[in-house]
Amino acid sequence: MAEQTGTDARALDEVVRFTSELIRIDTTNRGGGDCRERPAAEYAAERLAEAGIEPTLLERTKDRTNVVARIEGTDPSADALLVHGHLDVVPAEAADWSVHPFSGEIRDGVVWGRGAVDMKNMDAMILAVVRGWARAGVRPRRDIVLAFTADEEASAEDGSGFLADRHAPLFEGCTEGVSESGAFTFHDGAGRQFYPIAAGERGTGWLRLTARGRAGHGSKVNRENAVTRLASAVARIGDHEWPLRLTPTVRAALTEIAAVYGIDADLDDVDALLAKLGPAAKLVEATVRNSSNPTMLDAGYKLNVIPGEAVAHVDGRFLPGGEDEFRDTLDRLTGPDVDWEFAHREVALQAPVDSPTYARMRAAVEEFAPEGHVVPYCMSGGTDAKQFSRLGITGYGFAPLKLPEGFDYQALFHGVDERVPVEALHFGVRVLDRFLRTA
Repeated sequence: MAEQTGTDARALDEVVRFTSELIRIDTTNRGGGDCRERPAAEYAAERLAEAGIEPTLLERTKDRTNVVARIEGTDPSADALLVHGHLDVVPAEAADWSVHPFSGEIRDGVVWGRGAVDMKNMDAMILAVVRGWARAGVRPRRDIVLAFTADEEASAEDGSGFLADRHAPLFEGCTEGVSESGAFTFHDGAGRQFYPIAAGERGTGWLRLTARGRAGHGSKVNRENAVTRLASAVARIGDHEWPLRLTPTVRAALTEIAAVYGIDADLDDVDALLAKLGPAAKLVEATVRNSSNPTMLDAGYKLNVIPGEAVAHVDGRFLPGGEDEFRDTLDRLTGPDVDWEFAHREVALQAPVDSPTYARMRAAVEEFAPEGHVVPYCMSGGTDAKQFSRLGITGYGFAPLKLPEGFDYQALFHGVDERVPVEALHFGVRVLDRFLRTA
């Protein structure tokens, strides 16, 4: 008897339509609470309800809406699996785009718009798969908990943080989770295709630096100039060369990528190894060390007035196990005249690459992309998996897409002309269905 799946012709049509329609719902998150996810949450909830899946809508703040639902598995002794995607997107300036960023236009086999890869495509894939299951009478092996979240593109306080802190019972039994930024095609330019599955994330350390000094007239000598003190600290931070630190996930990534090229993975000289890997080094190079990038400066109110205070912001990221070193280094780099604090901090994550769940993700990709090389990697940024880790949930990045050569997937995150090929969405539905049924 043929294996039952949730991937029928209707599911393939729906994933494209759902991606387009979700893009048309403007859920721009400008930070500071300036976002309204409710229309997109209601859209997702309606698609679930149509398939007989009961959604729960939850808000900490008006119109910052999350959706949670559970699909019962066939094995009551199995741990549950969380499958989550966020509904908000980063801002887009329409004048910079080839198409309107919230048009959801489908042209030449490509869906265009903000959220096409980050991450309304994955939201649409989830909806298409579970609706296909409902039509075919398919049940997964383990309970599947679905979560469509608000506020991922800012603090997550109204989204996954709120759900983890205030609604933990909805995630009862969940030990692992999957979400964005994994199992996409990475072309190395020499005919090889990699499918990196995320098994870790660097921690988030967004910093606020404050320098204080003596206010005064701009024409006078001032050895306690807050702007000078801040500028010196910012320059030290921006110029700092962080030392190499290899986590287990990154070690596995380097070893497996090197094996594809028939290269000895000399982990005692990582910089030389990265040089030998060519374009494939991009999968690893941002996660072999901590980082600190100054991003904003704010000081003064008049050209001829030396202000008494100056402020800067730094986007800091630290590896699993690297937060203490990050803190100690920032204390040294800022010096005695500049204070720093976390404007936003979240933990670094690491997931095993020898788990049964990772093996099933690998098998699902290899079934539909046998020419590809599945490898682990660590995300340089972060996802809602950080907040869900408070519930003891181990997170992986698995949002499968088969992409053509020349399609720079990673550059489209938060970029101009964000888009996703229709065929990539079809591949994603097939792989996600295969994985979730057997996970």
